[in-house]
Amino acid sequence: MNITIRARARRVWMMACVLQAAMGLTAALGGAASVAAPAGEPAPVAAYVSPPDFTQVTISPDGRYLAALSPLKGKRNLMVLDLATNKARAVTAMSVYDVVSYNWVGSEFLVFTLGTLDSPTGVFLGDGGGLFAVRADGSGYRKLNGTVAEQASEGQIGYRDLTYYGTVPGSSTQIIAGGAQRTWREDIYRVDLISGRRELLTMDKPGHVARWVLDRDLVPRLAVVHDKEDVSERELVTSVLIRDSLDGPWREIARFDFEQRKRGWTPVGFAPDKRNLIVRSSAGRRTPAYFFFDVETKQVGEMLVGHPRFDVSEARLLRDPNSRELVGVSINADQLQVSYFDPDYAALHKAMQGVFKDQVVTLQRSSTSRVLVTAQSDRHPASYHLYDEQEKTLKPLLKSRRALDERHLVAMRAFLLKTRDGLEIPSFYFLPQNYQPGQKLPTVVHVHGGPHVRADVWGALSGYGVIEAQLLASRGYAVVLPNFRVTPGLGGRIFDAGFGEIGRKMSDDHEDAARWAIEQGFADAGRICISGASYGGYATLWASIRSADTFKCGIAGLVVSDMQRQLLSTQTDFHRSKSAVEFWKRMLGVKGDEWAPAHEVSPARHAERSAIPLFIYAGAADRRTPLEQTDLMVSALKKAGKAPEILMIKADEGHGFGLLENEIELAETMLKFLDKHIGRGPSKP
Repeated sequence: MNITIRARARRVWMMACVLQAAMGLTAALGGAASVAAPAGEPAPVAAYVSPPDFTQVTISPDGRYLAALSPLKGKRNLMVLDLATNKARAVTAMSVYDVVSYNWVGSEFLVFTLGTLDSPTGVFLGDGGGLFAVRADGSGYRKLNGTVAEQASEGQIGYRDLTYYGTVPGSSTQIIAGGAQRTWREDIYRVDLISGRRELLTMDKPGHVARWVLDRDLVPRLAVVHDKEDVSERELVTSVLIRDSLDGPWREIARFDFEQRKRGWTPVGFAPDKRNLIVRSSAGRRTPAYFFFDVETKQVGEMLVGHPRFDVSEARLLRDPNSRELVGVSINADQLQVSYFDPDYAALHKAMQGVFKDQVVTLQRSSTSRVLVTAQSDRHPASYHLYDEQEKTLKPLLKSRRALDERHLVAMRAFLLKTRDGLEIPSFYFLPQNYQPGQKLPTVVHVHGGPHVRADVWGALSGYGVIEAQLLASRGYAVVLPNFRVTPGLGGRIFDAGFGEIGRKMSDDHEDAARWAIEQGFADAGRICISGASYGGYATLWASIRSADTFKCGIAGLVVSDMQRQLLSTQTDFHRSKSAVEFWKRMLGVKGDEWAPAHEVSPARHAERSAIPLFIYAGAADRRTPLEQTDLMVSALKKAGKAPEILMIKADEGHGFGLLENEIELAETMLKFLDKHIGRGPSKP
């Protein structure tokens, strides 16, 4: 397909006139205006820590509307722009909740769910949730499922969720949704958006269903079933059952115990033929990949998607929104990689990549000639453009962050962290824009939370670690974002190597990241600090005790300081989960009630050995790492005559700061602390 782009000269990084109405609406409803900082000047702290101006931008199936989430009156609301009339409207007016996510249902309705982005208990752990519908013109509002707070006020014990899965084929008013409505295990329902009526599709539930897999027509035809409820992963036996139709009999096609699951496969979805499966498997590979699976022979077949260093769990299968056919794949590797194997998509993608050089392009096609084009990179926050395949025109629409551009962001550089025991772990580092080879810079090693999450992926302000790194780089610091053993998405060898190694080899990895930066020549060995929150906060406290010869100061947030107390406390949000506690005991190397391995690596039990200045921050309403963990460490440090230099506790925050004023204060305090202890800018020769 030959595509001529006639609008190249019009590629500008500003709002197009087509959305001037939307900008006026944003201002009228209280959205914060943001203007990029002048060239040569760093952007203000708020530009880095503020939420994006627009996110989750999508085009309606018929190409008439554009929808997006945008801050209005201090809350994130759902906006719709009519591309035919250039008129925009807010179709929600939330003042207590934020719209967390939404989906088109045909081109007439949208369904959305709520959360509290600035809640002390987290986005979904507060009193948000629910499922709601509204027409694209703002009418037809309907509550399909109440929020946590609403259900509690009605006497409901425990939250009964309902989650959007997809639109019923051929309908613009019915959806398929999953939720624990009649039991505490998920069922699948057909839901009418006009009447609110639900039809149960999984009456014959085949046991303790942990997960349903729907086919391309959204029929629940596969079930992953556990033999027991709330036991450790090692005790579970998992069965995979399939049926040929909604009313057909179930038949078992696989059964796995713990060891077999590690070597086996996990169903992802149905193959294009609607009969066989796409599964995730690492058999014979360093990293898991997607394969086709034949349900009759029960054999894993041809590989669909794989990467030599990154787990396919970091990949997303791309489907045409109208036909639901597979058209491509994207994967978060060293950078975002997008590939289309459908010929029409591939030709258009190639043309757009020629326009948006040094950026990654993704496409959203409508059933008409209109295509929404998203372009983004580590230095370019996502921008959204409308391409008309019939008229061959390209119009800029939205920028996700109007206060930042490539002048304020630096390259997110990939490297392999080679640990002292031979692992090679993909990681990232950042250097200031004006860095000259040979300069020795103050450096921060930021340790991500989890620790069993992949928190830092390539992209502009794509996560907490990247936000901190870009802010610090804009102020003259080098930053290393190391992954480490037990970080998922990087293959089983790296993940499995973390069990039993908290405070041991995992801390070796953090030290190795600092030593790598020194060996590269950009880090001043006498000016390196460590930072992090949650697990990263723990790692920082422990580094103050076991790695004081490597790090000169530490910034520790949302900390764990006593591992046994953390797992036995009734103040956490997971204390009732036997499987969660058992998982963490495996992470620590604790067997039964022998807590010595946990005591050996608990900072509060060794506070007298802490030897670097500390800045500790916490949220008083935190239930993941309760405030008692901070209090234990601060008390132990004070008793040892080593009180933290700065202690910041916010009464209205939880496991992560959500209020913008608190995020700004935290960032500014962090900068002052680092300026004092390692200074900004290159070392003098």
